[in-house]
Amino acid sequence: MKRKFLPIACFFAIFLPLLSGCGNAPSSGNNEVIVYNWGEYLDPETLEMFEEETGITVIYDEFETNEIMYPKVETGATEYDVLCPSDYMIQKLIDHDLLAELNFENIPNAKANIGSQYWEQSKEFDPENKYSVPYCWGTVGILYNKTMVDSPIDSWSVLWDETYADNILMQDSVRDAFMVALKRNGCSMNSTDTVELEAAKQALIDQKPLVQAYVVDQVRDKMIGNEAAIGVIYSGEAIYTQRENPDLEYVIPKEGTNVWIDSWVITKNAPNKENAEKFIDFMCRPDIALMNFEYITYSTPNEAARELIEEDDIRNSPIAFPDLSQYAGLETFRYLGADADQIYNDLWKEVKSK
Repeated sequence: MKRKFLPIACFFAIFLPLLSGCGNAPSSGNNEVIVYNWGEYLDPETLEMFEEETGITVIYDEFETNEIMYPKVETGATEYDVLCPSDYMIQKLIDHDLLAELNFENIPNAKANIGSQYWEQSKEFDPENKYSVPYCWGTVGILYNKTMVDSPIDSWSVLWDETYADNILMQDSVRDAFMVALKRNGCSMNSTDTVELEAAKQALIDQKPLVQAYVVDQVRDKMIGNEAAIGVIYSGEAIYTQRENPDLEYVIPKEGTNVWIDSWVITKNAPNKENAEKFIDFMCRPDIALMNFEYITYSTPNEAARELIEEDDIRNSPIAFPDLSQYAGLETFRYLGADADQIYNDLWKEVKSK
């Protein structure tokens, strides 16, 4: 579904376009908005509602990874209006002057409904909160089957436990995999220290014989089907898996993890900027944000929408809405620059080739 980091060689391996004129409004340069979002990352009904209420036609594309999205935006091959990148990729887009400053007078629902803690977190990649509006957030942790492990899990080190050989699922993702190894070793997940990165690489190579599979979306289905004991997963997917299999438990490891945010942004060359701001404002409306939360199960930063959640166990879920003050070692991915990206990708290729 989302949150995938692939090596440079895979930039163009997967691209799933979905062109949707979701209503009957005619397509014209000033009566449309062109949106580029993760696959399955909003309720399609909200697009229909937006078109009906505004008369603006939504042209909707989906991407599989941040790395696939970026070159399409950089080259201007398609003039997108609205994007939904992840934190570190927003930083990269800002650094390369590819985003437009937002006119928040046209997006009143953002300031009214998005919680202050999410604006504060966003400053790590958008220091003045000028370019982005938080859409979804969450953590990365360990999902384990309580009937298949010996005791409660609280550490990344369990992913190196030979007891669970061939029962471990890792993310097939360069930064996510290195995050796990770096955190296990007590390092920052944004490390550019060559010694630390080499140690993390070796840890991943040592772990490899224990790993059943490097997967992306499949971790969800494999864990639901009792095909593995332990898997690295995103919190939004953990919520879904627990609904399907009550034996599954999600934990944020004690060494710390990635706390991420995906946000709405507008491209610098957006042909329909005012329509784009109307779209973002619509997505920040509490009832719309609630619909999207219920559809994708990824945590919403929209506090007004959270208040509308009827089920107490979801509204107060420690998975969907954890008290982050209870955890140490929490970080957000940063864009480390082209040289560091290449180092990570080269090291990941070494891991996968062993």
